[in-house]
Amino acid sequence: MFTGIVEELGEITAVETLDDACRFRLRGPAVTEGARHGDSIAVNGVCLTVVDHEGDEFTADVMAETLNRSSLGVLAVGSRVNLERPTAVGARLGGHIVQGHVDGTGEILERKPSEHWELVKISLPADLARYVVEKGSITVDGISLTVVDAGPDFFTVSLIPTTLALTTLGIKQPGDPVNLEVDVIAKYVERLLGAHVEQGDAR
Repeated sequence: MFTGIVEELGEITAVETLDDACRFRLRGPAVTEGARHGDSIAVNGVCLTVVDHEGDEFTADVMAETLNRSSLGVLAVGSRVNLERPTAVGARLGGHIVQGHVDGTGEILERKPSEHWELVKISLPADLARYVVEKGSITVDGISLTVVDAGPDFFTVSLIPTTLALTTLGIKQPGDPVNLEVDVIAKYVERLLGAHVEQGDAR
């Protein structure tokens, strides 16, 4: 489990294309400290498994399913990525519960800079819109953010200078894809309520 608090801005240093997958080598001094084979690291919000690591770099395999459901397929050598290790038991939950299981992708639609913050508008797939509410939580490229406004096919987030300086949202421009993970609690509530309604109708 992650919290959506990005630890560092890493970089893709190599990409190996396989038949139905690819292998990334990534540089991230903070997240590789103490890393072991089999550990999890979130890359732009996608939970990946460390295959091996050497120095400040690690490799991770990305299956076709992940490439199809996320924006990792557009990454190339030199791409910057958000990196986060799983939260430790007993640690502070700085963001919200993030699984690293991407629900879909959106696209940066618009950026409106202000003196101390920036408003970013992001497209929202129709099947995810019901999970996104004003002042609720959403994960964008692995970053825990608060929804400012939620529309039928978009939402907006307000970014503070720290987020702009330390994550990919400081450099992404209109047209760039982003990974989206909605609040898992909302999905569980929907499933449970749906089952309850079905049972009630059957009586």
